[in-house]
Amino acid sequence: MNNPIGVLIVDDHEVVRHGLHAYLDTRHEFHVIGEAATGEEAIQIAQEQIPDVVLMDLILPGIDGVQATRMIKDLSPRTQIVVLTSYHEDEHIFPALKAGAIAYILKDMKMDALADAILKAVNGEVILHPRVANRVLQNIRRESEVDEPLSTQLTEREYEVLKLLASGMTNNMIAEHLVISENTVKGHVSNILSKLHLADRTQAAVYAWREGIVKKEG
Repeated sequence: MNNPIGVLIVDDHEVVRHGLHAYLDTRHEFHVIGEAATGEEAIQIAQEQIPDVVLMDLILPGIDGVQATRMIKDLSPRTQIVVLTSYHEDEHIFPALKAGAIAYILKDMKMDALADAILKAVNGEVILHPRVANRVLQNIRRESEVDEPLSTQLTEREYEVLKLLASGMTNNMIAEHLVISENTVKGHVSNILSKLHLADRTQAAVYAWREGIVKKEG
């Protein structure tokens, strides 16, 4: 590529943004077109500047990294999203990849490896951190071995919590209904999201209705 690769850095931590910016400035292959601290800023800059690559953190104030990834890909399909995060749990990995991210790497990687990931992303190559790749492979194997819905992995109590969540109950209401602590409910919800590869309660509720776990009355 003759022209430098335009990179947008999205992270809510100023020290991370500036550190990445300073490093990429030392590489002739890259040109940092901007920095964003929120998903909203990232979407606006991406719409105006059409970056080649977005380095996307997932945990952001307001619109999170998964939503921002989806919206940026809708606005500019040619823009490649490289998720750069500290999180490697299923509830973060799968929604990000489904939203359109081509790469999922962790912040413990070396700078040269990050630069290599950006270069590969521009060429349409998928890059996954080894820990993330392992989770994806496990999921593929599990789905190929057992042709059953993901909800079959839920315990009886998790299934019950999912039904109550989908019916509109808050964690506190679920706790009172099941006579358990709210912290226990939060733990169940976290496990549900992880097992179903979902990002939040809303997605869990939609899943429950779509799969018939909660049935409409009448």
